[in-house]
Amino acid sequence: MKDQPYRLPAAIAACMAAALALPLSAGETAGLYRDGWIDLDKNGRKDVYEDRSAPIDARVEDLLARMTADEKTGQMATLYGYGRILKDEVPTPQWRQSIWKDGIGNIDEHLNGFGSGSASVYATDIRKHVWAMNQVQRFFIEDTRLGIPVDFTNEGIRGVESYAGTNFPSQLGIGHTWNRELVRRIGRITGLEARALGYTNVYAPILDVARDQRWGRMEEVYGEDPYLVSRLGVEMVKGLQQDMTVAATAKHFAVYSNNKGAREGEARTDPQTSPREVENIFLPPFAAAIREAGLLGVMSSYNDYDGIPVTGSHYWLTERLRGDFGFKGYVVSDSESVEYLHTKHAVAADPKDAVRQAVEAGLNVRTNFTRPDNFLLPLRELVRDGGLPMATIDARVRDILRVKFRIGLFDRPYIEDAQATARLVNSAQHRQVALQAARESIVLLKNEGGALPLRKALRTVAVIGPNADDDRYAHRHYGPSGGATVTVLQGIRDKLGGGATVRYAKGVEASGANWPQIEILPEPLTTEENAGIANAVQAAKGADVAIVVLGDSDRTVGESLSRTSLDLPGRQNELLQAVQATGTPVVLVLINGRPLSINWADKHVPAIVEAWFPGDHGGSAIADVLFGDYNPGGKLTVTFPKTAGQIPFNFPSKPNAQWEGEKSRVNGALYSFGHGLSYTTFDYSNLRTDPTRVAMGGEVSVSVDVRNSGQCAGDEVVQLYTRDLVSSVTTYEKNLRGFERIHLRPGETRTVRFTLKPDDLALWDRRMHRVVEPGTFRVMIGSGSEDIRQKSEFEVLP
Repeated sequence: MKDQPYRLPAAIAACMAAALALPLSAGETAGLYRDGWIDLDKNGRKDVYEDRSAPIDARVEDLLARMTADEKTGQMATLYGYGRILKDEVPTPQWRQSIWKDGIGNIDEHLNGFGSGSASVYATDIRKHVWAMNQVQRFFIEDTRLGIPVDFTNEGIRGVESYAGTNFPSQLGIGHTWNRELVRRIGRITGLEARALGYTNVYAPILDVARDQRWGRMEEVYGEDPYLVSRLGVEMVKGLQQDMTVAATAKHFAVYSNNKGAREGEARTDPQTSPREVENIFLPPFAAAIREAGLLGVMSSYNDYDGIPVTGSHYWLTERLRGDFGFKGYVVSDSESVEYLHTKHAVAADPKDAVRQAVEAGLNVRTNFTRPDNFLLPLRELVRDGGLPMATIDARVRDILRVKFRIGLFDRPYIEDAQATARLVNSAQHRQVALQAARESIVLLKNEGGALPLRKALRTVAVIGPNADDDRYAHRHYGPSGGATVTVLQGIRDKLGGGATVRYAKGVEASGANWPQIEILPEPLTTEENAGIANAVQAAKGADVAIVVLGDSDRTVGESLSRTSLDLPGRQNELLQAVQATGTPVVLVLINGRPLSINWADKHVPAIVEAWFPGDHGGSAIADVLFGDYNPGGKLTVTFPKTAGQIPFNFPSKPNAQWEGEKSRVNGALYSFGHGLSYTTFDYSNLRTDPTRVAMGGEVSVSVDVRNSGQCAGDEVVQLYTRDLVSSVTTYEKNLRGFERIHLRPGETRTVRFTLKPDDLALWDRRMHRVVEPGTFRVMIGSGSEDIRQKSEFEVLP
């Protein structure tokens, strides 16, 4: 993507109009702020780097030539914000003696309402937040020699991590919408709100492809298929970076999400995957986001691959990322990944050697929950001693400055006025998109005998379970923390009004006593657990229906919370069995962050709804689905195994690698990739492939007619898969190569069209070259990977 001068979006321009009306500082009274430019180096003339009409590359080179070694290296570190490293919410006189007196690359998570900083009024009060963020930026503009603005970084995979931001479903939930347009809107809202709150670089999306359902971070990915992750990742980046509102920084490069036994935390190393699978599964989302969306940031991962740590690898950070993919942004380290070169991987003799290896490899900015001094002091020693040439430092700093110019930091460094921010952030319009995302993320896993939707004219409804009235799922890390959440219980009460009696019983905790030891060494139920189940049984008896809300908690899924089992955690299965034994009809709702092996529920419960972590509006969305005001259309982006003993068990897979044998055997999937039911039915017909013989390098058009043959309107996710029937290397049984979420009224028919391009048919051959081989390809279209409705074939000519 060609560098272009920053153009401020109209939505932000209106908000920022009052930014320079803040109380004047001494710098301003001296004429620092001019008409259309800022005298950043305070020399009384407009230099090239201060001239917004100059080409970005010229501005970068002009500034770089003016910088001292300390000013350059200062741009190569992150300073964690208040409650992490910074002790101050706003600048103090001591800042002029700190290591960031010469500038700093970025400040991360400052006043974002997370962790120990959440109690700050500058996080919870939007107007004071705006003032405080401006004050911090003023320090770098007015109190450093060259006035290089700081890049405020922050998390944002389900809305910008802040006290007040719009709260979307988890990224895994967003993936289950299969809605590219919606994902781009989520990115756009996240970017606009981030910039309105002062954050200029958002750590999103997560482009890892999940392969082990035990992994604690399953909740943070779009799914297990590289094509789907690529398509949604590209849309998220385009939404975030639209009009260069913010820079998007994708995580975690590379080969991060397939650790041995799904272990993480201090064990984030040793991915179990082959070189060809790396190319087929783990790299395509990053390549697509960089090539198609101009991704401006990448986070280098903790792990090694084949014995070489990624953060110290020239191959990964320079040859592949910049050379092959064409990356033009800057690379930040995941926390402690530089230090791990010495302390974990033992490829560096000491911390200083770790710094050298990372910078030589291609790292631009070190990020960790320690003072930037720990990185900058050895980095400066290396520069002075000749351990790192200035040309290498210049190359790394050049990338950082280019991104800062691209997003307009040098021309409009301050946040918009507080009133405009308050109107924009978590606005009614944005909340409506979050509600839409929550609805579209819901997957109807089972609906035997038309158990759903429920009638609203019920007399008594029992709402039971640890996740029925617990809103913590909406306030997890990497997203907003302070919103008002509608729980499932509240959503059902709101839906039924006063027309029905709604009984509530928690039953048991999601994790159970003595978790996680009880996962491998079961214990008898405690007195409290027995009493809780008894209360739930009493609530269910005599009710028209029992809606049981189970799943995960902040103790069972999340970063550093991998599991050894996929069964319902704690005593939840016992709770479900006891409620079902009352004879009251049961509906199971899952609120969780990973697939669960709900074998007993699948056999005994007629209706199962998968809601993932649905955000602030989850309770409303779930009630809409349960009572028929919204027809669920989400499809699985992950495979549900019947047991953790089947792992690895995922999509895509090699021919017969997941052979089920007789259908009664236990080694098949519980629910397969792409599965999802509806309250209506869809018919597929008239598959057309044109041409049926195509020259090498040509494209193939595929179309199919889809008709809503049921009685109510609904969404269908039309999925296109391919297979190379004969190839020089083993390829996957089905390759997802197209999908479209469509809405159809009863009786309505729509023609859905796809285009297969050469790269959609390519493979890595025996010499590891990316090629399209001549031969016959099969096209399969349907409602899921195991629900193929139409097939055809075409031939690629030599």
